[in-house]
Amino acid sequence: MPPQNAGFLTRLNEQHHKTALGLFLVIVVAHWAEHIAQAIQIYALGWPLKEARGVLGVPFPWLVTSEWMHYGYALIMLAGLLLLRRGFTGRSRTWWTIALGIQFWHHIEHFLLLVQSMSGTYLAGRPVPTSIIQLLVPRVELHLFYNAVVFAPMVVAMLLHRRPTPTERADMRCGCALAPAPAPAPA
Repeated sequence: MPPQNAGFLTRLNEQHHKTALGLFLVIVVAHWAEHIAQAIQIYALGWPLKEARGVLGVPFPWLVTSEWMHYGYALIMLAGLLLLRRGFTGRSRTWWTIALGIQFWHHIEHFLLLVQSMSGTYLAGRPVPTSIIQLLVPRVELHLFYNAVVFAPMVVAMLLHRRPTPTERADMRCGCALAPAPAPAPA
């Protein structure tokens, strides 16, 4: 355990890593659920795009149209992936870093959307703020894709982190690992 006067990042990635990862996962899954709910509203329920706003967007429609809210979430995701990275070792760190890299790009796309929203000048003469990849893929599908390609390596990282190799376990400074399997009884 780190000393009481250890820095914030040390405490976060050592004694509080498991709890912080759990809280971060709740935030990520809640956001994922919103995108999935919106896709269900569009593709399963046949709602028009303007009415398909996810769960929170139905009572609070301004949430869906707020580029600040979307950028804020992209920033929270980026910060969470960056702040919690130090606690990972070995293979899990590699997968976590992959998620971080993809989220960095996703954050850039949201920053571009925010700048367009604030300036009123839109990419490629589009009538609404448009990200670079959105020139090729519609926004709803693009965000389902982005969430999937960030979430998948996060899940792999968390599973590997909970089940480290002996070498990875020796390098870990947090209590995230599951108890090691008992050694087989001698024959």
